[in-house]
Amino acid sequence: MAGQKDNEVPAIRTLADLARVAGVSTGTVSRALAGKSLVNVETRERIQTLAREHGFRPNQMASKLRSRRTGVIGVVIPLGHELRQHISDPFFLTLVGYLADELTEGGYDLMLSRALPDGTSDWLDRIAGSGMVDGVIVIGQSDQYDLIEAASHSYRPLVVWGQHRAGQNHCVVGTDNAAGGRIAVEHLVASGATSLAFLGDTTGIEIADRLRGATEAATAAGVPIRHIPIPLATDAMGPEIEAAMASQCSGINGVVAASDLVAMAALRCLHQKGMRVPEDVQIVGFDDLPLAAQTSPPLTTIRQEIAAGARAMVERLRALVEKEPATSLVMAPTLVVRQSTRAEG
Repeated sequence: MAGQKDNEVPAIRTLADLARVAGVSTGTVSRALAGKSLVNVETRERIQTLAREHGFRPNQMASKLRSRRTGVIGVVIPLGHELRQHISDPFFLTLVGYLADELTEGGYDLMLSRALPDGTSDWLDRIAGSGMVDGVIVIGQSDQYDLIEAASHSYRPLVVWGQHRAGQNHCVVGTDNAAGGRIAVEHLVASGATSLAFLGDTTGIEIADRLRGATEAATAAGVPIRHIPIPLATDAMGPEIEAAMASQCSGINGVVAASDLVAMAALRCLHQKGMRVPEDVQIVGFDDLPLAAQTSPPLTTIRQEIAAGARAMVERLRALVEKEPATSLVMAPTLVVRQSTRAEG
């Protein structure tokens, strides 16, 4: 060809060009660049490496039109349990951050939505049926378990962060919340706590299961535990905890908080009342957010594997988008001991 040296590699502008260089079919190249498991790992990695080396970028718009896909995943946070809670909640921000990393690395864009269900809302059907997304990730079941379960029977590419129940249809990734509650109480009792409180609103099923596990462990240990339904909205929990400590927390020397954020608010209130943590009151949070290690004292908490959970959610959603099977994942919680509790002994 005029103007091209004999040893010069032709420019790669199309899938056919890349297939010719790789020595495979155009279909194999297309599947390899999409990361599909139909192409073996060695071939897939070789084709992806060639594409990077030659600066090849497939025509994304044409690809989406051919596949009838948008390249967008909807991420929605339903807040039927607490309308005052915001996306700026540190737990939501942490999980959404990990999800964004996983989705963008997989070639997807993310569309974030905050839903305020009213009991008869079609919020999930509207997102799933909008034609704007290839799949939906729901962060938390809130008080919307039945609606999510119903939607999953007609809309397949749906993955939820939340609580798994035996026999459910929708695919869930989440923590064994009851086990987390049990572990928190067992640690407090082993550390000398003799009268406990659980702080948190249990309208959402994840928090309800944390309370259930905490109550079971307290009953088994013969230690009283009191449930104080503190709201999960940041601007409301401080005053509620102050009021509870004034009227309901006399004699309490161990606290299980429904979240790290609730635990942090309790730390502030105790400090303002001149009470020492952990000498007077021990506190265990739930989540192990990055902020938990920065409180004073650093917070003992139940760790949820948020990063691993985000990765598992995206993996399962990709499978469902491709009409492949995906099973729920219940992850084990772990206790992270810091200075808001005393040593066991």
